[in-house]
Amino acid sequence: MASTSGTKGPYEMARQPSKRMIRAPTRTVELPNEENMMDSEIVPSSLAVLVPILRAALEIEEENPRVAYLCRFHAFEKAHTMDPTSSGRGVRQFKTYLLHKLEREGELTEKLAKRSDARELQTYYQTFYEKRIRDGEFTLKPEDIIKNVQIATVLYEVLKTMVAPQSIEEKTKRYAEDVEKKRGQYEHYNILPLYAVGVKPAIMELPEIKAAIAALSKVDNLPMPIIRSRPDASNDDSTMPMERVKNVNDILDWISSIFGFQVCMLVDGEKC
Repeated sequence: MASTSGTKGPYEMARQPSKRMIRAPTRTVELPNEENMMDSEIVPSSLAVLVPILRAALEIEEENPRVAYLCRFHAFEKAHTMDPTSSGRGVRQFKTYLLHKLEREGELTEKLAKRSDARELQTYYQTFYEKRIRDGEFTLKPEDIIKNVQIATVLYEVLKTMVAPQSIEEKTKRYAEDVEKKRGQYEHYNILPLYAVGVKPAIMELPEIKAAIAALSKVDNLPMPIIRSRPDASNDDSTMPMERVKNVNDILDWISSIFGFQVCMLVDGEKC
C-alpha cells in the first residue's frame, strides 16, 4: 500500500497483499450479498477476534474511508495468518469476500488520500482520541465511550503493524496508554451488561431488570465527583477546563469514581 507521494517513510511497512494471499481459490466460492450486510456479520466463528476490527472500520468509514480500509486490510492479513489454507468452516468464503471488497476500496480511497497511510492513520488516531475520548468522556454516554475506546484500541493495533516502534510519536504513545487505562475502567464488573455495545441481550428487557437499572440510575441527590485534569503542553490552545464535574450515570459509576473498584488478584494461589 504505497503512499500517494510514491515513496514510503524509512519505517513504514508495505501493505499490499502478497501473491500467496491473493491467489485465486481452488474451487468456486459463492459470495454473500453485500447489500445491507456488515462485514462483521459473516465472520466465521474461528475468526471471531476480527469482529472488533471490522466494526471499528464500519464506524469510522464515513469520516475517514482510507483508515477504514486500513483496518479491513489488517483484518484480512490477520485472517490469513490465523488460517492460511482457509480450511476452517466459512473461512474461504469470508476471505474471498473481504479481498474483493478491499480491491474495490483500495484504489478509490488511495485517490482520496493526501498523505502516506502511516501518517494518515497516526494523525487520525490522535484526532479521534482528542475529540471522542478525552473531550467526550464528560459529554458522552457510557456505551459511546466504551465503543470509542474499542475503536481507538483497534486503530493503535493497526498502526503498530504499519509503523516501527521508534517511529510512533510520543503523543500517540501517551494517548494509547490512556486508552489502555480506560479499557480497564470500563470493563464489565457486573454480570448484566448495563452499557454493552451492540445488540442488547433479551434479559435486559425483563421488567424486574429494568426496575433494577432505574433504581441504580437514581444519583441526583449525590455529590458529583470533580475531575481535575492537567493541561496538555502539546495543545496550548485547548479550551477544555482544568476542573470539571464528571458525568455519572448510575450508583456503580458513582462508587467507582469516588472510591474506585478493587481489582482482585491472586497472590500465591490464594483468592483475595
